[in-house]
Amino acid sequence: MKLLTISVPAYNEETMIVPLYERVVEVMDQVKESYTFELLFINDGSKDGTLDQMKALHEKDNRVVYVDLSRNYGKEVAMAAGFDYAKGDALVTMDADLQHPPEVILEMLKLWELGYEDVYAKRNRREGETWLKKATSKLYYRILQKVARIPVLPDAGDFRLLDKRCVEALKQMRESNRYTKGLYSWIGFKKNRSSVRCCPSL
Repeated sequence: MKLLTISVPAYNEETMIVPLYERVVEVMDQVKESYTFELLFINDGSKDGTLDQMKALHEKDNRVVYVDLSRNYGKEVAMAAGFDYAKGDALVTMDADLQHPPEVILEMLKLWELGYEDVYAKRNRREGETWLKKATSKLYYRILQKVARIPVLPDAGDFRLLDKRCVEALKQMRESNRYTKGLYSWIGFKKNRSSVRCCPSL
């Protein structure tokens, strides 16, 4: 069976680790006849009990593993650590706060099986954001498209499934100041958007 790594960077998410785990296990159970799983938590220097929650889940479920960074490096570096330590034939990267619904992973897997190597979710609304934030975000992507040599997909965030080939390509890029959304576009590969557009904040 194919192994899927679900990589979750987390900073001060003590209250969310167990609810996220429970939701992810529900997804795992739906496809357990076809896939095995690795739930890889990256503790990004949390100051609360986030690491303790990860350790407890690891003791309970051997599918749960964790990496403990020595300090808070920020999400981009924590995501890169996930790429480095993932063992899966494919990797899903997602946030720990459940704004990325784990159930979307099922749709991503279907597209991966069809041959797509980079399957991304796209935000369909910006709940709680002011008109100014929405306008500046749109302007940012408009300017970025004009100056960037490689198109960067607007509103396509970090919640995505990456084939191992994509992960290996990303691991070769060791920039210290990373812009992973740009790197996704830079590496190429066959991309598709999940038809489930349900992510309020990516």
